[in-house]
Amino acid sequence: MADCIAYRNTNYFSDLMLDYLEEKENLRKFYGQFPKLENFKTQIEQKKSSFSTEQRKVLVQALQQQYQSVEASALTQENITALAEQNTFTVTTGHQLNLFTGPLYFLYKIISAINLAEELKANYPDHHFVPVYWMASEDHDFEEINYFNFKDQKVQWSSNQAGAVGKFNTDGLAEVLKEFKPHLNESDASEELVQLFEKAYVKHNTLTEATRYIANQLFAEYGLVIIDGDDQDLKTLFKPFVKEELLQQTSSEKVASSAEQLAAEGYKVQVNPREINLFYLAEGIRERIIKEEDFYIVHETDLRFTEAEILEELENHPERFSPNVIMRPLYQEVILPNLCYIGGGGEMAYWFELKDYFESQQIPFPILLLRNSALLVSAKQKKKVENLEVNVEDLFLKQSDLRTKRTQEISEIDIDFSPQKKHLEQQFKDLYLLAEKTDKSFVGAVAAQEQKQINGLQHLEKRLLKAQKRKLKDELERLTNLQDQLFPKQSLQERNRNFSEFYEIYGKELIQQLKQELKPLQQEFSIIYL
Repeated sequence: MADCIAYRNTNYFSDLMLDYLEEKENLRKFYGQFPKLENFKTQIEQKKSSFSTEQRKVLVQALQQQYQSVEASALTQENITALAEQNTFTVTTGHQLNLFTGPLYFLYKIISAINLAEELKANYPDHHFVPVYWMASEDHDFEEINYFNFKDQKVQWSSNQAGAVGKFNTDGLAEVLKEFKPHLNESDASEELVQLFEKAYVKHNTLTEATRYIANQLFAEYGLVIIDGDDQDLKTLFKPFVKEELLQQTSSEKVASSAEQLAAEGYKVQVNPREINLFYLAEGIRERIIKEEDFYIVHETDLRFTEAEILEELENHPERFSPNVIMRPLYQEVILPNLCYIGGGGEMAYWFELKDYFESQQIPFPILLLRNSALLVSAKQKKKVENLEVNVEDLFLKQSDLRTKRTQEISEIDIDFSPQKKHLEQQFKDLYLLAEKTDKSFVGAVAAQEQKQINGLQHLEKRLLKAQKRKLKDELERLTNLQDQLFPKQSLQERNRNFSEFYEIYGKELIQQLKQELKPLQQEFSIIYL
């Protein structure tokens, strides 16, 4: 039911990720344990010795409080309770609070965590492993999350609210449902989608509550635990690290150094640290904390604190201090008995900048696992692939390259002029020898004539290719139409499509099949035939 291809052959992943997956030596200092089953033994021992009973107690109480408004499955409740035990650990993924889950890979992230937890349990039966979805409720970039794509239509929510998006009320989402509903087909699965949207966004007050409801409905039967880091009790555990950041700004120095080393290795730096990597969080506000001389000011507000005042504010209101992208991973590892973080290529890239910072804070660095990626192919699309006699891997090519490759494969005449070019080069070698023996001033003229002849052959080759593409127009159009279906906007399906587009056809079987096919430690791109 599924094929796999190497990530390097997809042409969609960065050199950093490809080199990591191939365990290139130059990256070794930027991460801890590589994601292999046998390496989790060391990770378990590291985390066991550094995560206290008191931390577990606070975590369990916070989760029980957060789940009061959610009907958790028996397995999820069991997992929350188990987190109090010293032999229980988490496997975590995180995602923004995108409208109706946003891009398709939301499912892949969570299923990767669920499947890895199950695989670890099978291999380490004396321990318990809990899949965790971390809601990015403190993010404030509303424009990134306020829409999803459905059948090439953008379904969008407009709101003038500000601050952390998790606290946004759900006003206006009933109208979004009215806009979305007519695009669905008539099926039981479509009715399930309508009910899921309505119960999430119309019957819950905040975006955090709505997102928790959706993730719980989709994955509760697999024991998924959903956590909201915007929590006073959990932030209390993080107070010493916030204090250190305010007074010493260690993160800036450590992360900047690692970023510089990554850049020296030729990799793109994903994120640059600020002097203080914290936001101040209040009603309608999530703004940077900036130190100016003897004061801590909150950007774009009138709020300002002396050192004593901001430390008092931290002591009394830790929930008002929000870690940015640099410190959020540390916060996660402080409050969870976590072994592994599962994320996309962009996320992995900024985690690679953090290992030295983690070591300075004496917090174990988690195993980093690239989430599963997949291409979903319907039975109808699979039939088209077979009829066109095309290799699915070729569909990952740029469209112009795909059309050229296909033309060369099916053309009745040979469009490749390489033999002629080789023959020409041999002829000119003889002319160079002749020029050297007679008059060296002719060498330049021979070189110019050679280049002219090669350019002429290349021009003829391009014209012939163009002519053949016109002749094979119908077949090439069928091929590019298929590619456009599977790679919308010439990018990965998982970054554009929403799960609802597939769920309305396949219903719950979609998630069941994804769970069956996705293998988190396999580290290959999956092609799944629905």
